[in-house]
Amino acid sequence: MASSKNTTPENLINSCLIKGLDILGSGDALHPVWRKMWADYGPGGGKDVTVIPTTEVQAEGRVHHLILMEDFDQAQTIAEDFRPYSKNIDSDGRPHVNLDGGRIAKIVHEAGAYIGPAHAFTPWTGMYGRFDSLCECYRGEPVDFLELGLSADTSYGEQIPELSGVPFLSNSDAHSPQLHKLGREFNRLDISDRSIRSILDAVFGGKIVLNAGFFPEEGKYNRTACTRCYRQFSVSEAEGLSWRCPDDGGSIKMGVRDRAFSHSDEKARPGNRPPYMHIIPLGEIIQKTVGASSPGTKKCAGLYKSFIESLGDEISILLDIPYERLSSVDEKTAEAIIKFRNEDVVLHPGGGGKYGGFDLE
Repeated sequence: MASSKNTTPENLINSCLIKGLDILGSGDALHPVWRKMWADYGPGGGKDVTVIPTTEVQAEGRVHHLILMEDFDQAQTIAEDFRPYSKNIDSDGRPHVNLDGGRIAKIVHEAGAYIGPAHAFTPWTGMYGRFDSLCECYRGEPVDFLELGLSADTSYGEQIPELSGVPFLSNSDAHSPQLHKLGREFNRLDISDRSIRSILDAVFGGKIVLNAGFFPEEGKYNRTACTRCYRQFSVSEAEGLSWRCPDDGGSIKMGVRDRAFSHSDEKARPGNRPPYMHIIPLGEIIQKTVGASSPGTKKCAGLYKSFIESLGDEISILLDIPYERLSSVDEKTAEAIIKFRNEDVVLHPGGGGKYGGFDLE
């Protein structure tokens, strides 16, 4: 559901190699057919990409939880434990489990796996969109990490006292192996080897050295706004209007930014968090610089191929390769990449269900 038919283990791994990802979450690991596809593909993913079994589940209250596992046997165990509480455990990649967050977390921990809120600050299905605290959601059961999601960065969570010591992951779920859909957000880890155990130890041992992803303003629920006309409001304005838009009577939805900051304490010490790099996929940067309708146009695809063939993988191009080498392929795209590195872009925040955008000038 909601995934491209081209989303196969082989296609995902091949895209990882171009993208510069050497760790991949499987997604949908509770689904029996998807588990078998990975088993048939080979242990660990192969081809220099380590595959960590992961899944997202929807609990009571529509809250989404992300689960990380050491192997697919754990995924099968958790699926069997969820089975009495789920009607679609075998048919949906993100099954509905009729349990509260605490009972789900307990099952996950008893299986030896790890859990945290998925895209924690988004409305509708994010944990903070439904609950005021981790304790209220998970009923005292500990969480192992928090996924920021496409609509938040480190600044949204670092001053929330209850998140002190909780690792932040910047991930994005890929509904397709297309290079502008896979790895839109990613993490860099300091690891001794690429075994699953070493990777998980790095996540929980303070060895995330970089989070990377979109500017939160690009998210469609970043600002508090009307869900019909997308007019934006401050929280005090929305409260004064009883959360109804005066222009068209539409519902005003609290934005991710305001929700996160409502839980923050300015006196809280942010702690030793890794830097957050705001970046978008190379294909979308090229789309912007050439004025194309999508990253999949022939012109965009040709220029993308030139960058990869000349300079290597996409993430290295976005983060590491100096301007002089970038400009040898295309000067305008090189300038745009440097602008992102320097956060020298003009943002147009989204809200109410309408995506935000940016300008490079």
